[in-house]
Amino acid sequence: MTYLNKMYGRTAPSLKKESGKNPNRVAGGIRGQGADTIAMLGEDGIERILPTQKYVQALEEQIRKQQAAINVLERKLARITKTQDALAVRITSSNIPS
Repeated sequence: MTYLNKMYGRTAPSLKKESGKNPNRVAGGIRGQGADTIAMLGEDGIERILPTQKYVQALEEQIRKQQAAINVLERKLARITKTQDALAVRITSSNIPS
């Protein structure tokens, strides 16, 4: 993008930058440090162990990456299935005796 487009363009630059970190390693690092949960004591005296926000965000990032990979594979599968069906029709139509 040129300097003038950056200065006067209509599209605003995205403020959220995606990190190039592997989400599995991020979640594992948080868990390894013991920073994946916090313990809270309720008014009733029961201790509740809750996941930290950072750990939940790392898990959500893992889910997003897995869903993106699943979507790509589903599209490829649909494309292959469509091609296979077209070939099956072509084969059956060529085997019909005239």
